[in-house]
Amino acid sequence: MKINVKKLSERAKLPVYGSAFAAGADLCALDAVEIPAGETKFVHTGIAVELPAGTVGLVYARSGLACKQDLAPANKVGVIDCDYRGEIMVALHNHGTEPRTVNAGDRIAQLVVAPYYVAEFEEAEELSETVRGAGGFGSTGKN
Repeated sequence: MKINVKKLSERAKLPVYGSAFAAGADLCALDAVEIPAGETKFVHTGIAVELPAGTVGLVYARSGLACKQDLAPANKVGVIDCDYRGEIMVALHNHGTEPRTVNAGDRIAQLVVAPYYVAEFEEAEELSETVRGAGGFGSTGKN
């Protein structure tokens, strides 16, 4: 699948996959940003994308950045709709106790392109029965 990417700055980097079987392509910071402990800052990537109809861009944390630097997307998973043509920005939250600096060119998140369904929601009086039923929040796997 080919995806058109528009650089909004000469310094912007295109998304790149880290390995042959990586599901997510790395997104890079356009500029350096200091993120104080416990705060969230928007980090510009300097790119916009044209996702094919029927796909969505999902912006996930990079595990190394989250585990080693305490930085992860504030909204956990960002959603880029296929009709959005603006700049991709990542709201990075510093979960740590020390300020962190993201440098220009640093890999800050990963973009996964996935298909999606548009559902038609109908009100129903009853739902079909299942073994699980209404159990949630840790209810499965109990003896």
